[in-house]
Amino acid sequence: MRDDGAVAGMKGKQTIWDMVRSLAIIGVVAGGIYLAVPHDDKADPTHVVDYRIETLTARRAAPYPVAAPVGLQKEWRATSVTYDRKLSNAWHLGFLDPRAQYAALEQSSDTSAAYLGKVTQHAKPTGQTQRVGELTWERWDGPKYDALVRQEQGYVTVVTGTGSFEELGELAAALEFKQGA
Repeated sequence: MRDDGAVAGMKGKQTIWDMVRSLAIIGVVAGGIYLAVPHDDKADPTHVVDYRIETLTARRAAPYPVAAPVGLQKEWRATSVTYDRKLSNAWHLGFLDPRAQYAALEQSSDTSAAYLGKVTQHAKPTGQTQRVGELTWERWDGPKYDALVRQEQGYVTVVTGTGSFEELGELAAALEFKQGA
């Protein structure tokens, strides 16, 4: 007569052992594939975006002249772009500059302190201005971002980021304001 409990206990041990062996084999195969696939540790992980179509769309839709840079050095890499009509016509264009500092262009018909606090990462006005080309910008200083701010009738333009005011001025100097494309 057989003891079915002993056979079941034996099968349970074999099943666990088989699972452990299978996982070990899968681990070896996965490790081999990882080592076989070439990796470039020096590759730039920055995902660059083309913002031309979004710029044209925003210029048609926004109730203010939408800014976009013209003639920036090719080392300025656009990393994000959005236009959201529902969020007070918010226009955003993010960059990494040649020194790998973040810079963003933000525009909106929301000129509130809450909006400015959000896009400048809580920077505050310094009372100083900076002349960029023919335009005068307010300097805002913050714990994370500094910003150049222009408040116009019905909209605001902000150039903000981790770079210096001079670096932010570089982006501001390249801006071209157009409406209606």
